[in-house]
Amino acid sequence: MRKLIVVAIVSLDGRMEGPGRDVLAMPMDHAFDSHNLERLRGTDVLLFGRETFEGFVGFWPAMTDPAHAAEVLPGEPEQQRVHVEIARINAGVRKIVFSDSLRPEETEPWRSSTQVVARKAAHGTVAELKREGGGDITVFGSFTVWNDLLEAGLVDEVHVMVGPVLLGAGTPAFQVSETVRLRLLGVRTWADSGNVVLRYATEPPVEPRRTGQ
Repeated sequence: MRKLIVVAIVSLDGRMEGPGRDVLAMPMDHAFDSHNLERLRGTDVLLFGRETFEGFVGFWPAMTDPAHAAEVLPGEPEQQRVHVEIARINAGVRKIVFSDSLRPEETEPWRSSTQVVARKAAHGTVAELKREGGGDITVFGSFTVWNDLLEAGLVDEVHVMVGPVLLGAGTPAFQVSETVRLRLLGVRTWADSGNVVLRYATEPPVEPRRTGQ
């Protein structure tokens, strides 16, 4: 049975976007890229909301070309290599976008590997995917999607990269209306990065105690 893993970067004060929905406020350094590449290597299916998908499809396709990566990341050959591999995996992996407004023709150049699914069908689609064999189901960004799946009890693990920045305002990463209990699986640091990854497994909800009549 597949696992559904949420991968997110957050500020120390729990934001995943800065004021004005500025994602570049996050400390997305080489550790961030390397960690995401490791997660992608074990991924069979990527899940998206429309906004995150549009961000990915607007950036990553061109990155499959090493010359383009060299222009974007001059003087950083290792980062160029990582970006090219991420881009090539993103292009080929199966992608599902939960959206009521995105049209299939708007998923180019990833149309052949992308399926658009109505948002009301998200829970059933994910439950069916999890019953299949294969690699992980992964969500990057798309916080509206993964908060909904987290509350629905469909997320197996949450991998949070906590960055050394306090934003003071912006979009809170976790927006659940009920308690979700987590169990720490591990902590990862890098000698040359202030980012820290906390890996959690989700726990089943605690059943309320029944009192006698």
